[in-house]
Amino acid sequence: MELRQIEYFLAVVEHDGIGGAAAALGVAQPTVSQALRGLERELGVQLFHRIGRGMVLSAAGRALLGPGRQLLRDVTSVRDHLAASSGELSGTLEISAFPPMAVGRLVELIAQYRRLYPGVTVRLSELRGEHNASATIRDGNSEFVVAHLPLDDSDLAVEVLGEQEYWLAYPAGTLLPEGPVQLTELPHVPMVFVPRGGSVADEIEAGIREAGLSLDLAVVCEHREARLPLVAAGLGGTLIERSMAESAGTSIVARPVVPRFVRPFGVGYRPDRLSPAGQAFVNLIRGSTNDGATD
Repeated sequence: MELRQIEYFLAVVEHDGIGGAAAALGVAQPTVSQALRGLERELGVQLFHRIGRGMVLSAAGRALLGPGRQLLRDVTSVRDHLAASSGELSGTLEISAFPPMAVGRLVELIAQYRRLYPGVTVRLSELRGEHNASATIRDGNSEFVVAHLPLDDSDLAVEVLGEQEYWLAYPAGTLLPEGPVQLTELPHVPMVFVPRGGSVADEIEAGIREAGLSLDLAVVCEHREARLPLVAAGLGGTLIERSMAESAGTSIVARPVVPRFVRPFGVGYRPDRLSPAGQAFVNLIRGSTNDGATD
């Protein structure tokens, strides 16, 4: 099995087929096809189901996805270590962030990191669900995850970045008192919430009920990013991360709430698999002035 075959396999997955992979890699489509067939023969499994002109990962292909990504990451890390020992830090810093965390403190850190290490490319991707944090790292999708704490895997090392405060958000024109709003003073407007289970929404809902209020739900929304558009469309109010509420402008009315609902957030990673670029990022978070090379 050649590293090139793994690279082509991953490119086919990431670019939705042989044509997209060939274009991204700068090679001819038959080259990619031959590499895939050779890899399948060597492994003795079918990695894709060919359906018409489309390709869908088989069970064996899904099983290879994580180890293949990690293999490429390990090879890249070796190259980065060699480069770091002889000159300026280079490589790629890969971070997957839960959308409400991809602002504020994280952006400040990335900006500072780039000033210190202009030779490193930062790839910031979306962490679609906080329950996917450990799998995102295990499968080689990213070196770091940024999410609410605690993370879903106690084996990950964690650097705390701060805390997220949750604010009330209502459709524009909703009458709210100035300043922080007591839970007992919530307007009689239905709410837009995410489903129960393992999120700060459980704590918020419990707090509302403890305040003696009956919770009138307008929408239970599994897509967290849809809460603000639903509120702005007049479907109801919600409690949402302060960073998102403040970014919504005049499309909503946002206020702090009493009692405060806060939850810490931070960066999770595998310390035994840090690249030089990743170690420099950890050092930066910790306030280190090191040059980013590992010990």
